[in-house]
Amino acid sequence: MRVAVDRDKCCGAGQCVMIAPEVFDQDEDDGIVLLLDDTPQARLYRAVREAASVCPAAAIQLSEPDVVQPGVG
Repeated sequence: MRVAVDRDKCCGAGQCVMIAPEVFDQDEDDGIVLLLDDTPQARLYRAVREAASVCPAAAIQLSEPDVVQPGVG
C-alpha cells in the first residue's frame, strides 16, 4: 500500500490522526495533515483505509497493487 495526502485539500479535521496515528499527524501551526509513513506496514492497512474513507476533504489517496488470486483470470 502507498499513501499520499493532498495538503491543499486538507481541512484539518484530524480524523486520520485519531484512526491511524502511526501514519498521520497534524502540523502544529495550521492543523493540516502530515504524512508520517507513505508505505505503512500491513497491520495498519485497515486503519489507513478507514482514515481515507472518513476524511471529509478526500485528502488521502491510497494505491494498492492488484492481488492476483490463483486460478482466477
